[in-house]
Amino acid sequence: MSYQFQFRDVLAQHDAILDGLIVTIELSAITIVLGFVLGTLAAVLLVYGRPWARRLTRAYVEMIRNTPLIVQLFLIFFGLPGIGIRLDVMTASVLALTINLTAYTAEIVRAGFESIPKSQIEAGVSLGLTGPQIFRHVVLLPAIKNVYPSLSSQFVLLMLATSIVSQISAADLFHAGSIIQSRTFRDFEVYTVISLLYLTLTLLMRGGFALCYRLLFRRP
Repeated sequence: MSYQFQFRDVLAQHDAILDGLIVTIELSAITIVLGFVLGTLAAVLLVYGRPWARRLTRAYVEMIRNTPLIVQLFLIFFGLPGIGIRLDVMTASVLALTINLTAYTAEIVRAGFESIPKSQIEAGVSLGLTGPQIFRHVVLLPAIKNVYPSLSSQFVLLMLATSIVSQISAADLFHAGSIIQSRTFRDFEVYTVISLLYLTLTLLMRGGFALCYRLLFRRP
């Protein structure tokens, strides 16, 4: 094997890599927060909403979950200008990722809501708890605990999926790697470094979610 590995030229572009890494982290953090909040609201509609609200929410969830993320991203970034709505790269990226994550989160949280036995809700009523108190303490928190592993895995997958926004020239980590590759022509070295950074982010996120689980749901 005559190939000579040269990581020096790639690592010399560490500023560009760091900038891309920061953008990836920002996209992930913003989308996870928005996707969780909106997904939980959508799950409430799926389980407790009026029939028309349940049907509309179900249609949204099925449409998003059964179409590719890249098509959703292109529809927002390239399609909306056709009807007079123009979004910058970062706004379009956040919007597409949030719309996608919301649908998956809604389905996960819905399963959590439906895992709560009706007897627990009846017990809350017998104790004199108000509707909001029952929802928060008897339904929402136990439901999130039940589906927390699935939620955290979906959030990690979302972080990895942010690489797709490079297709509309968002300056994320993968886009930075592509630019460095075009300058250095060190394909193997560039994508090895980028892969290791994504792996590091994944491990850090999993560790962070595990810590959050212990802090939020540990037994007193």
